[in-house]
Amino acid sequence: MIHAANSFALSVVSSIPSPSVSFIDLGPLRIHFYALCIIAGIIAAVLLTNHRLTRRGAEPWVVIDIALVAVPLAIVAARIYHVLTHWDFYFGPGADPLTALYIWEGGIAIYGALIGGAVGAWLGCRWTGIRFWTFADALAPGILLAQAIGRFGNWFNQELFGLPTDLPWGLEIDSDNAAFPPGLEAGTLFHPTFLYEVVWNVLGVAVLLWLGRGTRMQWGRLFGAYLAWYSAGRIVWESIRIDPSEIILGLRTNVWAAILGVVIGLAIIVIQKRRHPGFEPSPYVPGREWAPEGSVQSQNTDDFVDVSEPQSDDVPASTATSSVATK
Repeated sequence: MIHAANSFALSVVSSIPSPSVSFIDLGPLRIHFYALCIIAGIIAAVLLTNHRLTRRGAEPWVVIDIALVAVPLAIVAARIYHVLTHWDFYFGPGADPLTALYIWEGGIAIYGALIGGAVGAWLGCRWTGIRFWTFADALAPGILLAQAIGRFGNWFNQELFGLPTDLPWGLEIDSDNAAFPPGLEAGTLFHPTFLYEVVWNVLGVAVLLWLGRGTRMQWGRLFGAYLAWYSAGRIVWESIRIDPSEIILGLRTNVWAAILGVVIGLAIIVIQKRRHPGFEPSPYVPGREWAPEGSVQSQNTDDFVDVSEPQSDDVPASTATSSVATK
């Protein structure tokens, strides 16, 4: 009886099946699950970032004003980065250059999204008056959550998987899939790198939320922690992926990007700690403060008295006893 139960349990987890479909048709409209995963990730990031930014004293939903600029630039830059790092796939012999525009088929690079999104976020913050680093710290857990959700799009597309494996959680890939490596037998299992990254990212969300409590990780330091955490995991997952990629000095381009991400993340933490040893007194730059209903604006434009909401955990204990929050 026990042996039979163990055998059944082993057979249940002997592999991870891939979805048999990656889209649905609603009349003339084709909806790709990849796109739905990306959209779901964006929504989750916006909701979590809005909650965190509002707790810091920002106007509710100001994150949407910033996202209207940041998200489109992130998507465009993500696609451009992917195409540039997979040049032969789109512009090599026998390739169709028009497929570089087929973003619904998959192929957006997270590091490209970070570059484009950072530019868009900076512009959005200039527009709204939010401090860029305040927004970056508020966004850090949300963007990692969005990346975890978005990775399920790779699962639906049966793409970006790892080396062959005989582990119980090996990923099934259809042998007629264009990404299936030639020369391997049908039924070969592969490392589910999408799942590894999902688990790593969700764990990272919990770590960042914990680190973000209080004031010790402000002025962009929490974003630096995000960049270092995500990139450290990406070095591992990227090293076992077998999808085509440009190779530089024996390493995939995204491995180099991940190494650079770790370095930049740690540099942000160290540099911002030295530049800003104190805490962020306001999410707004001087002169752009938002006074919620029930607040009393003081003579000094750098100070406001908030009588409508209790102080959040992000304000040090020394100021939590006072009704004045100093920027």
